[in-house]
Amino acid sequence: MNEPDILDQVHDWRADGRGVALATVVVTWGSSPRPVGSQLAVDEAGGFVGSVSGGCIEGAVVREALDCIEDGKPRLLDFGITNEQAWDVGLACGGKVQVFVERVE
Repeated sequence: MNEPDILDQVHDWRADGRGVALATVVVTWGSSPRPVGSQLAVDEAGGFVGSVSGGCIEGAVVREALDCIEDGKPRLLDFGITNEQAWDVGLACGGKVQVFVERVE
């Protein structure tokens, strides 16, 4: 799904009164499956569209997005080989990805 489709889905979810968060890749280094600017939108029920990693960190990003929808606090998530969390979410490919997550008002 390309970015305009993701933003259309965000619009539709908000029009339905759902809480929504948008995650955007803001930094990559080394091996990274998705480029800077890639996006993932999440609704309050855990539904999502788009991709920030081709799958290897999506679960962790969705969990953080759900927390963001609830508390309204933006997050800068850091995944990489120097971060122990990277092995937990499956990013052992030798790269680094930073993802910014914010609630859509």
